[in-house]
Amino acid sequence: MAVNIVEKVDDPVPIRHALVSVSDKQEIDFLVRDLVDLLPELTIYSTGGTFSKIREILGDRSEGRLVQVSDYTGQPETQGGLVKTLDFKIYLGLLTETYNEEHQQDLERTAGVPIDLVVVNLYPFRQTIQQAGVTLEKARANIDIGGPCMIRAAAKNYLRVAVLVDPRDYAPFLAALRQNQGSSRLEDRFRLAAKAFEHTAAYDRMIADYFARIRFPAASKCYSILHSDR
Repeated sequence: MAVNIVEKVDDPVPIRHALVSVSDKQEIDFLVRDLVDLLPELTIYSTGGTFSKIREILGDRSEGRLVQVSDYTGQPETQGGLVKTLDFKIYLGLLTETYNEEHQQDLERTAGVPIDLVVVNLYPFRQTIQQAGVTLEKARANIDIGGPCMIRAAAKNYLRVAVLVDPRDYAPFLAALRQNQGSSRLEDRFRLAAKAFEHTAAYDRMIADYFARIRFPAASKCYSILHSDR
């Protein structure tokens, strides 16, 4: 398999496009308000409940700078939010390399944008399985798919993308943006990427450990087993 080996990166990178999709909305009002104050040209792409929360936070200021992901991709969210961000255009924006001409042509072809900042945290799997009497089905439904994919893509491309997975990092990140005139630095992006990979690794370990404890007879009691020709 051929891989791209990058030799040139920008440092710093101006933040112009941010993707925000969080289950834990702690401190999101603080982050969003300060981002908009610091970055007058910022466009925020968001989904579902996060989109509604940001629109509430920004009020009239959301006009022209807050975009529903489904409007950007041209694909409506699947019922229940099952598929929201798993889209070629999103991952093109996350993974494109600045000095790769073919990547830039792909962005132009799809009317895509390079995403410079990702703010994502994951469905509350730990909190779910700690509830008394929780069923396997409820645990299964709270396994995040799109979130880890976005986090991993952003972390892989720390060459130009900053990724925030922990509300405790919001204030230091904003302070660094102020210091660097609205741009992220490679050193910070690398550090945040390492934390992001640790975050997704711990999340997957938690899910794997939970499934390892469940025996199939107990699992099968969650469902009415149907026999169908479909």
